[in-house]
Amino acid sequence: MKLFRKTRNDLMDKNKTAKYLRYAIGEIFLVVIGILIALQINNINETRKIRTKEVVYLKNIKTDLNLTIIQLEDFIARRKTQIKTANRVIEYYKGRPVENWNSFNKDIVSIYSWERFFQVDNTFQELMNSGNLAIIANESIKNGLLNLDVYYKKLKYNEDHFRYDSEVTLYEPSFGMLDINSMANNYAYQLSGGKMGDPEDMKKEDFEEMLKDQKQKNGFAFAVFEFSKMAVSFETIKKESEKIIALINEDLVK
Repeated sequence: MKLFRKTRNDLMDKNKTAKYLRYAIGEIFLVVIGILIALQINNINETRKIRTKEVVYLKNIKTDLNLTIIQLEDFIARRKTQIKTANRVIEYYKGRPVENWNSFNKDIVSIYSWERFFQVDNTFQELMNSGNLAIIANESIKNGLLNLDVYYKKLKYNEDHFRYDSEVTLYEPSFGMLDINSMANNYAYQLSGGKMGDPEDMKKEDFEEMLKDQKQKNGFAFAVFEFSKMAVSFETIKKESEKIIALINEDLVK
C-alpha cells in the first residue's frame, strides 16, 4: 500500500493527470478483483460447510431408514401371520371344529394384542422442525422423504380405523363374556415356553358364548381387512425407504 501511495503522490506532484487516472483505475480494478476473489473463497468455504452438514444429515437419514426397514420386515411378517390367524378364527365361527382350545386362545389373543408401527424418522423430524429440509440439495431425496411421510400418515389412519373397530367389536364385547385374566395367563405361558403365565388349559366352555357372537366375528373380519391394508402400506414404505437409501448412496459418492 505504501508503494501505491508513493507512486500516486509522485504522479500528482508531476502533474501527470492522464497517467494518474490510468493508475487510479488500475488500482481500483485490483481492489475489486481482490474483493471478488475473497468473496469467491468465502462462498467456496460456505458451500463446503453446508455440504459437510448435508452429508451428516444424509448419513443419519440412511441410518434411520435402515432401522425402519428392519422393523418393517418384522411387522410385515407379523401382519401376514395375523391375517392367517384371523381367517382361521373366522372358520371356527363358521363351524370348523376346534381341536385345541389352548391354540384357539393363542389365536384370538394374538389378534387382541396387535401393536402399532412406529418408523424411525428422528433426522427427518429434526429437519422439518428446524426448517433445515432445504439443506438437502437432491430434490429426489427430499421429495422421497416427503412422500414417505405421507405414506406413514396413511398407515396411521388405517391403524386408527382398526383401533376403533377393535374397541367396538372385539374388546368391549369380550369383557362381558370372556375371562381375560385366564386367557392372558395361558397366552403368556404358551408364548414364553412355560416361563411365565399359567399352565391351566383353556376349555370349550370358556369360548362357547364368544363363538355365538356375531359382533366379535365381524371384529376378526375387520382384522383381516385392516391388517391387509397395513401390510400393503408396510411394503410401500419399505420400497420407498430402499429407493431413498439408493439415492443417498449415489449422492454421497459425488
